[in-house]
Amino acid sequence: MYLGRIVAAGMSSSGLVSVLYRVSSRSFPNREAKLLEKGVAIVPKPGFEKDIFVNPYIAYNCLRMAGDWAVATNGSQTDPIAEKIASGMSPRDAFAISMLALDYEKDSYNTPRISAAANGRLKRIVLGIVRKDCLQIAEFDCVPGKLLYVSTYEHNSVGEEHSDRAFAAASAADACSHIMSGGVFAKFTNPVTAAAAVFKDGNFSSSVL
Repeated sequence: MYLGRIVAAGMSSSGLVSVLYRVSSRSFPNREAKLLEKGVAIVPKPGFEKDIFVNPYIAYNCLRMAGDWAVATNGSQTDPIAEKIASGMSPRDAFAISMLALDYEKDSYNTPRISAAANGRLKRIVLGIVRKDCLQIAEFDCVPGKLLYVSTYEHNSVGEEHSDRAFAAASAADACSHIMSGGVFAKFTNPVTAAAAVFKDGNFSSSVL
C-alpha cells in the first residue's frame, strides 16, 4: 500500500519519546534527509537539484526542536509550528494557525499537510492534518511501545486507528530504521528517506536514514 509521506509520534518500549518522519515517493524518489544544526531538511540528491522547479513542495525542513518538543512535518509548516511552540504557544494552537495559514499543498494531488510533535518530559504527542476538506488535530498520552501515525494518502486521518504497537527503538537511528521498514511500516511501499528525534537524557537527539 502506498501512503505517501508519513509522520509518527509515540514512545518506544523502553520509554523513549519519539517523533518520526518518512518520505515515500513515486514521483520524486531522488531525495535525502540532511542533518542541520537545528533539525533535518529534505533536499534533492546531488544531480537532481532542478526537481524543485518541477515541484516546489519537495524540499523543506522536516524536523525541528522546540524546547522539550520536537516537531516533524511534510512541508514548510515545520518552522512556524516549532517557532510558535518555542515562543510559548500551545502545540494545538501552533498546529492550527500554521496549517490553516499554509493549507493543503496546491499540487495535482491536493496533498495534505501532516504534522506531529512529541514532548519528552510530559510524554505527550500531537498529530495533525489539513486536507482539502478538513483540519484535524488531536493530543494523546504516550504508551510504551506504541506509535500513532498519519499519512498524506489512505491513512490520512488522526486517531487511534492508525498505530504501530511494536516500537522498540533504543536510539534515533533505530527509529529511522523502524519507520522505513519496521512494524506496520514494512508493508507501506516506496520508502525514500527518514528522519527521527528521540528524547534521551533530557534532550532530543536526531538521526537520518
